[in-house]
Amino acid sequence: MRRRRSHVLWLGVPYLLYLGALSFVNKVRPVVFGLPFLFFWLLIATLVTPLAIWFTWRGDKSMRGARDE
Repeated sequence: MRRRRSHVLWLGVPYLLYLGALSFVNKVRPVVFGLPFLFFWLLIATLVTPLAIWFTWRGDKSMRGARDE
């Protein structure tokens, strides 16, 4: 039986934030909280990365529980 590993897709979120959208957000203006938009975007991407890893870890933890039963 093949198990779904959809929780691993959370690891694609930082990739998309850093590389996929970089050409769209490479702007000096607008300024958000005193930062150029690109720097603000990279700050948000940096803060979202641990959340994506945590969601992946939580999904894997629930799969481990299902395998033990």
